[in-house]
Parts: sequence; structure tokens; C-alpha cells
Amino acid sequence: MSSPDGTEPPDRPAEPRIEDLVETTGPAAVHFETLTDEQDDGRPAAPEPEQSKEKLELGPVGHLGDRLFSGLAHGSGGLVVAIVAFVGIFLLALAIPSLADNNTSFLFSRVWEPGGSDPKFGIAALFYTTIISSIIAMLIAVPIAIGVALFVTYYAPRRIATPVAHAVDLLAAVPSIVYGLWGLLFFAPILLPVINGLSDALGWIPVFEKPVGDNVGVIFTISVVLAIMILPVVTAISREIFAQTPIAHREGALALGSTKWEMIRMAVLPYGRSGVTSAAMLGLGRALGETVAVMIILTVPNGNDPWNSSIFSGGETFASKIANNAAEFDTPEKTGAFIAAGLVLFVVTFLVNSAARLIVARSAPGAKRPRRTRRAGEGASV
Repeated sequence: MSSPDGTEPPDRPAEPRIEDLVETTGPAAVHFETLTDEQDDGRPAAPEPEQSKEKLELGPVGHLGDRLFSGLAHGSGGLVVAIVAFVGIFLLALAIPSLADNNTSFLFSRVWEPGGSDPKFGIAALFYTTIISSIIAMLIAVPIAIGVALFVTYYAPRRIATPVAHAVDLLAAVPSIVYGLWGLLFFAPILLPVINGLSDALGWIPVFEKPVGDNVGVIFTISVVLAIMILPVVTAISREIFAQTPIAHREGALALGSTKWEMIRMAVLPYGRSGVTSAAMLGLGRALGETVAVMIILTVPNGNDPWNSSIFSGGETFASKIANNAAEFDTPEKTGAFIAAGLVLFVVTFLVNSAARLIVARSAPGAKRPRRTRRAGEGASV
């Protein structure tokens, strides 16, 4: 197109393109096509320039360590199961001949005369003393352990919490024989006013009836000593479980206006329920099988005395009965009778641990099935 004066206008320079403005050379080159990986028309983006023609060579991967670790893990698990099975088979094999010759009810009789031509032995009294002392120990130890664990974790300052935690843990290092001597010579006289008060207030109940005697080496005394012995185990595990409560749960409860106790009740205790249950079952297993302290403290009743169900009387547990009469293992018949009592203790401990596993599995987070929500409009009135 010509200008009004008839001359040709000068050529205008061409407008620069975006591709020309972008530097396309050098190590930091940027390609315009790579900036638009997602094209509107669906065209694939241009591939990036190949950086190197060399292939990455991988060395040989060895699986020897994996095989060794897997074999050790499977072997350890199988070894534990085999040991438990062998112990049960051993006890059963030695107890069956004596049980076959027993002339009274093994489960419901309180007579213990395994020797002679007419052997008679039953575990009713042993079973009662073992269970009642362990239950009382649990009722005393578990609430105190939970309180100590919460105090150390959420209430006490660090300069106080650390010494208290160490002091409680050190209780587990005290030998059983020391607990027995301490409980018999020092702690039992201190409990006499408590025994007298309970018997005066609740003596009309056979369990709290006070029999005639010194009332020193009684079931109640050994139950309190057992509670002290299992306290560090339950406290240590509960403390670790409470400390692992997710911070989002705790801070969320406080942010909603909860007090510290409400936060613990709604966030900490539900989260640590399964762990506290496991800790309590471990303590119960310790209480059921304790031998030396029970043997030292608990007074053995005379065989001619009538049986008394009071916790302020003496008695024998499975473990203390076997330990007190270890010198009588002179014949296979007597040995089989005591091994049969040990077999019952083995079965009771096994059942307690199995029940603990079921409780933990049911109370663990995520174990419960979610409730079915009502569909929109379901059950609505027409």
C-alpha cells in the first residue's frame, strides 16, 4: 500500500515471537514447549533434550541378608511356641499317672494327701488362695499405677516427674526374698490396724471374718505385698502408653474448652485403654506365679484345721505349695501330684494371657466396626 505522496512506506520490522525471546542455548536453556505440558488441544508436550547417553549400571542385589533375617524371625517365633508346647506336654505327661490314681476330686477337693496306698489330693483351696490374693493385688495396684502414670506424664513438672518415675521403676529391681522378709517383719505389723478395722466393719461377710490368731501372715498381707511388687510393671507400661497419645487429640480437646482432667478422660484414657489392659494382665501373671515372697509371708494352715475362706487367714497358693513341699518329691506319685498342681497354674496363666489378648484386640483403636449411618430420607415421615 502506497503513501498519499506516492512513495512506498518503509518496511516495518516484524513483531518478535515469544520463542525468539526465550534463550534456547546454554546449560540453563528453557524450552517454551516444556512450559505448556498440558495443551488445550491435547497435543503431547515436546520431550526434554536427552542429557546423557550413558546407561545406569546397577550392581547385583543380594538377598542373603533378607533370607537370614527372615529365617531368624521365623525361627524365634517357632522356638517360643515349641517351648510353651514342650512345657505343657512335660507337665501333662508326668501328671496323668498320678491323676489316674487319685481317689478324690482333683478340682473340688481340699484334701492334700498324695502319698501312701490311697492318694487323695485336690486343688480347691490352692486355687482359691491364688485367685483371691491376685485379684486383691490387682484391685490395689492398677488404680494406683494409673494415677502415678498420669501424674508423671501430665501433672508433675519434669524436675519431679523424672525422680518419681525412676523410684517406681526401681521397685522392680528389689528381689522377691527381700519383699518377703520386709513384708513379714516390718509391713505385716503395720497392717494389723487395717485388718482389725475391716473385720470390725465387714466381719459379717465370711470373706472379712477375722479368725482367732495373730493375723500376721494372712492372705490380705500377701495381697498388699503383691500389689507393691506388680506396681512398677503396670506403671511403666501405662506411662509409656499415655505419653504416646497423639498431640492432635490432646490439643484439640483443650482447644474446645476442656479442662486437663476432661482432656485426659476423653482423649488420653480411651487411647491407652488397650495398653493399660496389657499392663494389668502382665502384673496379674506376676502375681499368680510369685513364689518366694508368698512362701515367706503366708502362714501355712494345719491340715487338721477346717478350711476358712477369710482373707485374714493363712493359706497356700499353687507356687508356694510346690516350693514348700519340694523335699517330698521322693516318689513318682507325690511328684506327679505337685506337677498336676503346676499344670493347673500353667493353664490358668495361659488363659489369662489369652483373655488379655482378646481384650486388647477388641479395645485397640480401629478394632470396632463403624456404625451404620442412616441413609438420607430413611425413616422419614411421609
